[in-house]
Parts: sequence; C-alpha cells; structure tokens
Amino acid sequence: MNIAKLARLPFSGNGAWEELRRHNLSIPFLAWVIVVPMSFLPPVLLYYAGTHYGDSFIQGFGDKEWRFITTILFLAELLTFFVMGWLIQAVLDGHKLKISYQDAYLLAAIAPLPLWLSSLALLLPVLAVSVVAVFAGLFLSCALVYQGVRSLCHLSENDVVAMSATYTVMAASVLAWGVLMGVVWAF
Repeated sequence: MNIAKLARLPFSGNGAWEELRRHNLSIPFLAWVIVVPMSFLPPVLLYYAGTHYGDSFIQGFGDKEWRFITTILFLAELLTFFVMGWLIQAVLDGHKLKISYQDAYLLAAIAPLPLWLSSLALLLPVLAVSVVAVFAGLFLSCALVYQGVRSLCHLSENDVVAMSATYTVMAASVLAWGVLMGVVWAF
C-alpha cells in the first residue's frame, strides 16, 4: 500500500480499504505498529507546546502539569482505540451490517490518523493554526469512518445505513475526544 492510496481513503474506497483488509493485519499489530506510535504524537507535541510557548499560546497554558497531563492523555488514547474497535463492531452489528472484529479494529486504527497528525500544528505557536488543523483532522476522520464502513461492509455509495452508522460512531468519537480535551484543560 502506497501513500497515494492511503491519501485517497477518506474520499473513496477505490479498493484501498479492500487492499488493507487483504493484508490481514492483526489487532496486536495494529495496536503496536499504528496506534502506539501515532498516539505518542499529541502528548509529545502538547508537552512541547506547553513547556515552550507557555502563556503566549493561550492564557494559563504554561502553568499546567504537562508531564501528568500528557501521560494521562497517552494512556487514554490507547484505551480509546480498544473501546472504539468494540463500539464500531457493536454499532454496525446494531445496524445489521456485517463486519469482523479485525475489520472494526482496522477502522478504529485508521480513522484517528488525521486527528493524530493534526497535532503537528502545535509545532507553530499560533492557536488559529492548531484550531484549523483539528477541525480538518476531525472532518477527515469522519470521512475515513464513512468510507471505511461503506467499503468494509460492501455498501453502495450514499447508503443511508452507512451514514447512520457513521453518525453514531462519530458522535461517540467526538464525545471521547471532548473528554480527552477536558482532561487536558482540567489539570
């Protein structure tokens, strides 16, 4: 699988999801090779921004316990992967769509990639850039869930059941993301 095919995943299936599925990636492989390394990005970059930019980024940003916050954030991201894999399988099963646990976890590992990558915006000490990057990441993540559900369940384009299942999964995802951000600001 090349980068060009991966870049097309949020916009159309075009066989890319099927190719990912054919690789038969195990859940531990997905966790160790994709989720753990990518889950390091937001905490490390948040720690960097918090310790280097301080209050010039956001008022009160420099006074936080970044080691504690970023450790909790990293552990919560790992837990979220396992919960989201289960949730994706349960939601699709509730919509009478057939998907294996392995495919559900494949989707749970691939869908947050844009959100993890959006944390790279923290390398710039400009809040507006970070906000735009997060919203772009959220949009692309939603598109990945929709295309993943549609492709992995062999549904046609503009399928209402796929849209409904995507809406449910993304509502839970945004709620989990909101809780993670709440943890960051609470401490």
